Amino acid sequence: MVSDVHSNREALEAVFHEIDAQGISQIWCLGDVVGYGPDPEFCADLIRARCMKTVRGNHDEALFAGAEHFNPFARDAIKFTKRRLQPRAEATQNDRERWEWLRTLPQTFRHAALLFVHGSPRDPVNEYVYPDDPDLLHGRKLAQLFDSVDLAAFCGHTHVPCVIRSDSTVFTPADSDNHFVLDPKFRHLVNVGSVGQPRDRDPRASWVELDGDTLVFHRTEYPFAITQAKIRREDMLDEILAARLSQGI
Repeated sequence: MVSDVHSNREALEAVFHEIDAQGISQIWCLGDVVGYGPDPEFCADLIRARCMKTVRGNHDEALFAGAEHFNPFARDAIKFTKRRLQPRAEATQNDRERWEWLRTLPQTFRHAALLFVHGSPRDPVNEYVYPDDPDLLHGRKLAQLFDSVDLAAFCGHTHVPCVIRSDSTVFTPADSDNHFVLDPKFRHLVNVGSVGQPRDRDPRASWVELDGDTLVFHRTEYPFAITQAKIRREDMLDEILAARLSQGI
């Protein structure tokens, strides 16, 4: 599972190189293919070609629904992305197919006892679920989050990898040497972190492997200085989008 690529070509290529080296054949994407970064065409095309399933993220949706509720630098990045991706009269067939693919991404999909979303099970596109959210300790929110989950729901959106269990226990990758076993006695919300813009103070790209009932949290180094230089060449992309890549914030 990969998520929150955010038009970061260098991070995505590095992650796919590692996935291929490990012989993993099925890749699923949990949204926010675009936004923030400088290479929306490349990332959308590679995700579309390589991922068996992709769900809609809030930045993907903002291309079509508007980004008025975004902060200024995220809103400008959507304007930049839309200018790059929206087909014009001279657009190629691939340009049009890419745009239609982004427009029609589903909000969710299921595979056996697993649910895949971008945000949360109760708001698949927009809800943030942070591991340090004090409301998770209260029964109503926790019950609502897991109401539609059989064994596990996988998400992104916060850019912070973790596992939240239905008994309100929170696990980070460091708690168990980056491995976690899905226990059928509980339900689980698994955040796979971000490929293109991690925010857990680790600049390496984050992704998750599922092997049977075992999760493996991976971190992949990539040349973020190249991505930073590309962002800084684009007037519509704010400096913060470059600076945060080296800090993981």
